[in-house]
Amino acid sequence: MTQAPRRVGLIGLGTMGGLMARSLIEAGHEVVGHDPAPACRARLRRSGGRALASNTEVARAAEVLICSLPSSAALNAVVADLQQAGAPSARQLVVETSTLPLADKLAAAAALRRQGRQMVDAPISGTATPTPQQAWIMYLSGTRAACREAAALARAFTLDAPHVGPLGTGTKLKFAANHLVAIYNVAYAEMVTLCRRMGLDPAVALQHLGHSPYLGTGAMRLRVPFMIERRYEPATMKMALWQKDMQVIGEMARSVHCPTPLFDACASLYTGAMAMGLGESDTAATAEVLGRLAGDRGLPRLAADGVRRG
Repeated sequence: MTQAPRRVGLIGLGTMGGLMARSLIEAGHEVVGHDPAPACRARLRRSGGRALASNTEVARAAEVLICSLPSSAALNAVVADLQQAGAPSARQLVVETSTLPLADKLAAAAALRRQGRQMVDAPISGTATPTPQQAWIMYLSGTRAACREAAALARAFTLDAPHVGPLGTGTKLKFAANHLVAIYNVAYAEMVTLCRRMGLDPAVALQHLGHSPYLGTGAMRLRVPFMIERRYEPATMKMALWQKDMQVIGEMARSVHCPTPLFDACASLYTGAMAMGLGESDTAATAEVLGRLAGDRGLPRLAADGVRRG
């Protein structure tokens, strides 16, 4: 069934928010949005959306809000801005897609409920891609009615948007997913480094393992080509942003007294990549850290624009 056009407000127009905005516009929805970065607002205008001067204006102009935010501080600021916007004339749905500590999300949901707004916890499993509707999964948690409303919109930019449980379940599932991604990414970097040390072209390994029903994964097929080419931009997930996710997942694991030896062992590789100046690079750049440990002293090459590419 075709979703009737809605007036959607995007709060946070970075990599993920920008892709959501563009996809919603292409699906026929009217999109307004705000981001503190002028470049992000300009990108929304180029996509056919309307950039507004503040989150408060977005809340007043839109029927439903989607948030894509970098931190808990940003989420708290948005909640305050929505309070300033005043109570909506009708119940306003807030689809919160960020990967943030669970306690902070639940606190935001409670504050929004007091404002007359209903939040759906809706983190996205996926990376920057020009076709998110072919790859992204949105984990919807909250009331079934609110999640149905969110899922109808999400059809524009996700492959699937299942209801996974009560509020907060989506964030827990995203933590579980990213816990695996952190380990897989380092495992693939280690495999690529082993191939090189053995004198085996890692492209041969990808050719024969990438689509194996036993060993192949989407993460392998996405990240290993970066490692083979030693080119890490444009990033599907920036190393600096991934550090935030690693910290949030580690804090959750400690709070529930869960041992995570593999996850903990991976953390130093991501930190090492940051120390090498690869914060803006894709997380596949962990392969460069392992390469250094294996004796490769070559430095990532610089592109014409001055961005370190590998």
